[in-house]
Amino acid sequence: MLDVLGITAPIFIIIALGYLASALKLLSREQMRGVGTFVIMFCLPALVIKALAQRPISEIFNFHYLLAYGLASLGSFAVGFTVFRRVRQASVANSAIAGMGMSVSNSGFIGYPIAAMVAGPPAVVALALGMIIENLVMIPLALALAEAGEQQGGSAVRVVVETLKRLARNPLIVSIIIGGGLSLAGVQIPVAPLKVIEMLAQASAPAALFVIGGVLYGTPVRGQLNELGLIGAGKLLVHPLLLALGFWVLSDVPAPMMLAGVVIASAPMMSVYPLLGQRFGLEGRCAAALVLTTLASFFTISVVLMVDHL
Repeated sequence: MLDVLGITAPIFIIIALGYLASALKLLSREQMRGVGTFVIMFCLPALVIKALAQRPISEIFNFHYLLAYGLASLGSFAVGFTVFRRVRQASVANSAIAGMGMSVSNSGFIGYPIAAMVAGPPAVVALALGMIIENLVMIPLALALAEAGEQQGGSAVRVVVETLKRLARNPLIVSIIIGGGLSLAGVQIPVAPLKVIEMLAQASAPAALFVIGGVLYGTPVRGQLNELGLIGAGKLLVHPLLLALGFWVLSDVPAPMMLAGVVIASAPMMSVYPLLGQRFGLEGRCAAALVLTTLASFFTISVVLMVDHL
């Protein structure tokens, strides 16, 4: 448990610094949104390009792991989208962002470090395969549905055209295309651009966490507890349970990779989740969901590790 706390404690400290910066009026809410825009426009695309371009897909491809992780993520997304759309009567964009929160893990900054401690080198492969699903399937799917929801009211053709236009201007989608293309082509990024990409990528996590804290200040949580609880339960319970079921069916996945995958799926949603929700006016709820889910993940991940040791 101390190892888990050692990984999660710095996350909460940076979030707390952002909260204090807003509470002490060192940065206004508009300035915090500006930092969030910097992460979305520059840091996160650099992180995606670096993750996809620097590792040849052929070296890490494990079809059954990829299939299990992909189906579990899609299943968790479908549960979240359906519950928010049908039960909570939320908008399409609202439901899509909720579903994304239930199906995309903070694999790089929480899931992988813990998985590496318990599963060893196979955790690297599990991380890379998970990021392929997250970056090439789940995030584009959620953003496409959310953008389509924003265009409701016109003809089907107009909705499709406007959605495609918005996605074409989305820096995250563009970075996925660039990174995936470089990986498939086996092209090495030159030293100077690679250094710039690495510097921006390294800034993504602390900047995103800082903004989360700033956004949390003044955000009402009490009236959103039901929604926050649903998102947290979907991420910490539904996602890893569906993945464990997938591994049980596809039993030829190596045991260390199974463990690493379940640990990664048990992690809270990605740290930039509130920034992706910012486009649809949902950054407050997303930030609160991230913080509460990250706190709860300390216990759920600990349970996964204890079960593995039985």
